[in-house]
Amino acid sequence: MLFSDITLLNDHYEIIPHAFVATEGDTIAYVGTERPEGDFGREYDGKGRLLMSGFINAHAHSPMTLMRGYGENLKLQSWLNDRIFPFEAQLDSNAVYWGTMLSMAESLQYGIVSTSDMYYFCEDIARAVADSGAKANISRSLTNFTGQEPQTMESFKEMKVLYENYHNAENGRIKIDMSLHGEYTSDPRTAKALAEYAAEIGDTIMHIHVSETASEHEECIQRHGMSPAAYLESMGLFDVPALAAHCVYSTEDDIEIFRRKGVTVATNPVSNMKLASGICDVSRILEKGVNVAIGTDSVASNNSLDFFEEMKVLAIGNKVAKLQPEIMTPLQIIKAATEGGAKAQGRADCGRLAAGAKADLIAIDIASPNMHPVHDMINNLVYSCGGRAVTLTMVDGKVLYENGEFTTIDIEKTIYEAEKATEGILKKL
Repeated sequence: MLFSDITLLNDHYEIIPHAFVATEGDTIAYVGTERPEGDFGREYDGKGRLLMSGFINAHAHSPMTLMRGYGENLKLQSWLNDRIFPFEAQLDSNAVYWGTMLSMAESLQYGIVSTSDMYYFCEDIARAVADSGAKANISRSLTNFTGQEPQTMESFKEMKVLYENYHNAENGRIKIDMSLHGEYTSDPRTAKALAEYAAEIGDTIMHIHVSETASEHEECIQRHGMSPAAYLESMGLFDVPALAAHCVYSTEDDIEIFRRKGVTVATNPVSNMKLASGICDVSRILEKGVNVAIGTDSVASNNSLDFFEEMKVLAIGNKVAKLQPEIMTPLQIIKAATEGGAKAQGRADCGRLAAGAKADLIAIDIASPNMHPVHDMINNLVYSCGGRAVTLTMVDGKVLYENGEFTTIDIEKTIYEAEKATEGILKKL
């Protein structure tokens, strides 16, 4: 495909007008201001459009689209115990598949090309991702409330089978990560067993909830005499590349652990604010040299996958939390949304618009009134744009969404099946 006469945001975060980008197979073959020679198939008229690398959602629970709007205006524990956990107890394979497919459609509509997903029924999540054409790092989250021998847990066995059957499936679109749900939902034996398994296989990423709430953080100190980050490091869980979700209450010492161990922090600003959990000090984390990515968390606590909204809230939340309007620049936000997420997922060939990188691209309408005047296009992308401005989403060189139409997802059937599955669960509650 050839994108012609288009404005682009390149891998140096420069805005280049009247540019050309060519894709061959799953790869970007050419980026420049001169029309390339050769036949690249379809030509896309880029007038009034900006082309950039697609967004990477670094922390999500995709099947929870079925719980959108189901538990509102509740404190976290009431939200979990009274609404979410009872609903989740009724989930089945069919519900998870269609919930994930609905999430993939919304993701593609908003320019998300890849998602780091933590949940269960993971084979059904993988099927939906495969069918949608999107990318995902999927992890079977482990919990252990009973002290059961980890190797005998069904979830541990499922995790191993998932890795064996799906890691690097679909030409690498699907990767399998490891996941301890969190310090507070498990025990040291489970944490150590998971760390040992991850070290043994090597080619994986550890995905964990870390210091999401004040109570989680403080109770870990009471139990173990150390913070969640320090505890997880002591268990060996940061001995492989790791993704720490939330980190709202991370201390200076925790941030140093993240820096030293190469842990990525996945901040989830909208969800954390909506549940009144707090605001992650992303500006400080970046200042210390830690990689930062952006997650939406679940639609049950967000309630949207609009990544432009996520970026704007991230910037504004950090400014107001510290009463410092100069922190969190739009450039830092865009980097976290693209290359920061790619690094978090171990996808070195993604997250940037450059020749040789994967053709995971999004086109954005920049002709609309809210995108003018243009004093700085990156500022407009973070503060003025919205998810509805995405006009095309491409993954591995294949157009999956364009102008309201999906090429791999039957959206009417997906909405029908997701609604039907939700109604079935509600009748059981």
